[in-house]
Amino acid sequence: MISRRDAAIALDVPLEMAQRHGIPKLLTEAELGELLDNPPAWLVQSRANRTGKRPVWVHLVCAVCGYEEAARPKKWWPEFTYVVCDHHRPSEVPRPAPGFIRSEFDGVGTRFVGIADVAG
Repeated sequence: MISRRDAAIALDVPLEMAQRHGIPKLLTEAELGELLDNPPAWLVQSRANRTGKRPVWVHLVCAVCGYEEAARPKKWWPEFTYVVCDHHRPSEVPRPAPGFIRSEFDGVGTRFVGIADVAG
């Protein structure tokens, strides 16, 4: 069985949209396959309306331990060099390249810190 959240990720739509259009809390792989192979009109329209500027979902992977999570990107997120779980020490993260300045952003996904290294 696949959760509604996982189905929304696979369909590349917001969770709220999946719920609004009747995607059940749990569905089978066959039901998800049918939606992917024969998308309903609302899904076709959603895909047609995308500007391609910002993804609906992003895949976050901790650069230290490999923990993974899918999340909805926020407008304030810069381009991250790394994301790491918030419990890792700064010494566990690769150091910025010479001449780069590091900024850290809390609140990325459910447990990550985003790290952005920019040329200084």
